[in-house]
Amino acid sequence: MENESIFNLVHQKGNLKQDIYHITYTAFQEFKNQAKELVGEYDAYTKKLGVERVIPFTYKDKGNFEFELIFGGDVLLFLMHTNVFEIPRSHDLMQTTYIKENKTRSYCGMVHIYNFLADSFKYGRENDAGYLIGRLFINKERHYFIEGKKEIGLIFHNFQQSVIDSQAIHKIITSSIEYTVNFDLLVPPYESVAFISVMDVLRAAQSNIMRTGKRLGFKFQADRKDIQGLHQE
Repeated sequence: MENESIFNLVHQKGNLKQDIYHITYTAFQEFKNQAKELVGEYDAYTKKLGVERVIPFTYKDKGNFEFELIFGGDVLLFLMHTNVFEIPRSHDLMQTTYIKENKTRSYCGMVHIYNFLADSFKYGRENDAGYLIGRLFINKERHYFIEGKKEIGLIFHNFQQSVIDSQAIHKIITSSIEYTVNFDLLVPPYESVAFISVMDVLRAAQSNIMRTGKRLGFKFQADRKDIQGLHQE
């Protein structure tokens, strides 16, 4: 058949991406399960404490590919992308034996983890900023790694050996919460908020005028560096 090679390519690549999509989707549903279990454990913890003031810790399902964890003044937004991506050729992982032995291992599903201020949603502050604290990659063999901030990227970088499962997902969520709680809201430099226009005042309520984020006006730069490498053999 004249076009058999093209049909084979379409069939093989399509099946590969479908397999990775289903693996990523299944893992994302487990993320939801683990998040809900954490909320239940927190409720039991606060009841045991018997405190008068309870800091909120809640779960909000926003569809098949999105959910939120809200705790204290923060929101962790988990988003699964519906497409499958190939790791860039310039990435350190592409030089590992694991990828060189089988290039299809470099195709991954992806889950993003963002941190927002809870008040940004509560008061409808559309100009407020959120930060990507980690993005999870999962391949056809259920191997995974995370590019992210500080501890998150340092813990979850062993693509050759790490396999996504309930225990790994639990650790990813709790590490993300820990990082977020310790990632504090800083006062922006005086100069960055020293001026406000009359138009700003006329167009928006006071709560919407000043754009708020944990590092606005500062050199964020992934707390000086994103963790993307460290994929030695």
